[in-house]
Amino acid sequence: MLKTIKDGKLWMVTQPDHGQLAGYLAAHWGGHADFNRPGYYASVNQQRLRDETIFAIAQHDNGWWEWEAAPDLSAADGMPLDLAEVLQDQAAGMSRWRQGLSRFNHSPYANLLISSHAYWIYAIRALSNPDPAFTHPLFWKGSPEKLYPGSREEPLKFIAELELLQAQWIETLRADRETAAWVEPDVLKPHQRLLQVCDGLSLALSSALIQARSGETRGLGADEFELHDVPRASWQDRVTIQVTPRGPGRIELDPYPFDIDPLPVLMPARIIPWPQAKPQHFHTWWQAQLPQPVAFQLVSRS
Repeated sequence: MLKTIKDGKLWMVTQPDHGQLAGYLAAHWGGHADFNRPGYYASVNQQRLRDETIFAIAQHDNGWWEWEAAPDLSAADGMPLDLAEVLQDQAAGMSRWRQGLSRFNHSPYANLLISSHAYWIYAIRALSNPDPAFTHPLFWKGSPEKLYPGSREEPLKFIAELELLQAQWIETLRADRETAAWVEPDVLKPHQRLLQVCDGLSLALSSALIQARSGETRGLGADEFELHDVPRASWQDRVTIQVTPRGPGRIELDPYPFDIDPLPVLMPARIIPWPQAKPQHFHTWWQAQLPQPVAFQLVSRS
């Protein structure tokens, strides 16, 4: 659960809703300013690869489905725990990744991308020299130890486990002439990075909901922020996108990567007065809260 408290209200966005927004961004990615569409880094089966990539980005947090259906609640206020609180338990977080990666056995490429997302989140915590091109936007503003506390031992074991799974999915994809090219570095890396970029932008919008309504939109804790190492025409052609608020719910990206300008965005959020009494029966209370669509426009530099 992504939670924000501001000006007497609590805003809550579920991980599945956040993931769907990331998938929406991926589906509109490319076709402007030399940005390739997902899938078009390959020379064959581009539309099929695009479908697989967008599916993976939309479902990258599918391991949260069960948790969000019956979330752990705070003993203090009876509300679902915030993402930052939940991530304090390393073992539980890794269990959710394992659950998510066992769900789509029909799609080895989606599993490869989702597992890469998990890999790089833990690699920055566990490895001595992780590839900076795959640093997730979550970690641009602070130390990974704040989100993933504890020793490096368990993350190291987990990323070794992911490497074994990835080797199996890569072998399966390489064995099929229709998908063999998908795992070549010049094709795979842009899609791995695009997942991180869409996830980071969706998280920024989710955490900025309260400011979007008040006209003070912020992303990743700052008035403006940058998306680094964003693949454009190829993996070798990576750029930095400057993200700048330009009024209530209006956010400028330069260079602009989407196929519609402006791109309309709706994020469902449950918004309640705060503080309020702890719900006696959480599920009845939760289902009675009407999700409100919070609107954004992503625009090019004018």
